[in-house]
Amino acid sequence: MRGRNETEEERADRRWGELIQEIRVAQTGVQILFGFLLTVVFTPRYQELTSTDKGIYITTVALGACATGALIGPVSFHRLVAGRRIKPQTVQWASRLTFIGLVLLLATLVSALFLVLRVATSDHFVPWLVAGVVGWYLVCWYVLPLWVRHRYTTRDAP
Repeated sequence: MRGRNETEEERADRRWGELIQEIRVAQTGVQILFGFLLTVVFTPRYQELTSTDKGIYITTVALGACATGALIGPVSFHRLVAGRRIKPQTVQWASRLTFIGLVLLLATLVSALFLVLRVATSDHFVPWLVAGVVGWYLVCWYVLPLWVRHRYTTRDAP
């Protein structure tokens, strides 16, 4: 028999602990990036940006704010529903918020990378380089985990 011998509540407690550990990693990254992004507008170089680059910057900051909200959301969610005997549902919704936060973090990273490379160089290879990095993120964050999930959870798996 595969799996653990857990009650629904025990499983929810374990999954909550695992989710919080995952969120800590993602939150730290998004908060540091967001903090740096917030300072850019106060530098002298900001006024030299083209309107396109300022638009990319504003988009990046908005994405970072949304990612931060989604990744902090599970903590608030848990706090507001704690003690209501709905931990399995809380874990489900917090997991969804975390996934949305990771997608928004991906978009923030891509947007920030695109902006930095546009400002650092005017070469036409920037979109291709950013596309390559996006591909790498997608492989690391989604393709490989989904492949492993499929590979090891199908009925024919060893």
